[in-house]
This record gives sequence, C-alpha cells and structure tokens, in this order.
Amino acid sequence: MAKKYPVRLKVNGKDKSAEIEPRLLLVHLLRDEFDFTGTHIGCDTSQCGACTVSLDGKAVKSCTVLAVQADGSEVTTVEGLGTREELHPIQQGFWERHGLQCGFCTPGVMMAVNNLLQENLEPTESEIREALDGVICRCTGYQFIVEAVQHASELIRKQQRQPVSTENVTAGGDV
Repeated sequence: MAKKYPVRLKVNGKDKSAEIEPRLLLVHLLRDEFDFTGTHIGCDTSQCGACTVSLDGKAVKSCTVLAVQADGSEVTTVEGLGTREELHPIQQGFWERHGLQCGFCTPGVMMAVNNLLQENLEPTESEIREALDGVICRCTGYQFIVEAVQHASELIRKQQRQPVSTENVTAGGDV
C-alpha cells in the first residue's frame, strides 16, 4: 500500500483536506474525494480541456496537476462560479446566447473564459478564441461560445457600473 500524504486546499471558498496517494491527479481529488463533479474528465491525455479549473487564479488542466502540487492552493471549479439561484455572468451568458450544446466541455470552457475575463473584460473575438485554445468543443464550432463570452463580458461590465444600493443607509447614522 502506498504512503498517503495530507493535502489541504481551499475549493470554491471552502477549506478541504484529504489523505491521498502522491500520484493522485487534482481532477480525481476534486471529483472523487471532494465531489466537485462539474470538473469533467474527457480524454485522459490533457488534450481536451474539459477538466480546466482555476488554480491560484490561473486556468489549468486539472488532469496535468498532481493533487500534492496543489497543496495549500485555492481552486475554483465551475461549481464555484455561481448557483442555480444566482448565475455567474459567464453562466448567464452561456444560457442566454446558447453557448453550449451537449455541455460536456462547458465547465472547462467557462473556467478558461473566467480566467480571460479576469484579465481582460473587453476581449476581441480573436482573444476569446486564443483563450479557448486547448479546450476542445466537438459540437458547436465555437461561434455561439464566442458570442456567449462577449455577452458575459457585457454583463460583467454592466454589473460593475451599477451603483451600490443606499436603501439601508441613513445620513449621519440616524434611524
């Protein structure tokens, strides 16, 4: 029996820990140990990008990272973007602009796009396509995905321009 090593991560804002074999891949830790099944395993060869997550703020293919390498890191999976009740603008953009078909690649696409939009809120079509390099979609031909990303970018910018609500604030602290 192989020796097990402790790992601690912050996944989608929550502290997680496990005792794992040193050869365990991050994708398997996320799916099998922590039950974040939105991170898909598509090819087992690091080609498809369906397993893309954010690791310390950078998009990575989680099938190329040993879980022990991620010890102490922050990981965001597609489940960490939004909820069913309150979609993240990227999720909303994909919903409203039909940026998916079968949906298998969608979590990886969304996480790659999340990384792009954190760095560049007004990407060109070319920049979007470049950010998606390494995430293979076998259904869409990418045009609807590009349009969904452009829409998500607009939603995020609109959200950032909205003024903070002063509904519960009173002048001078009076009630």
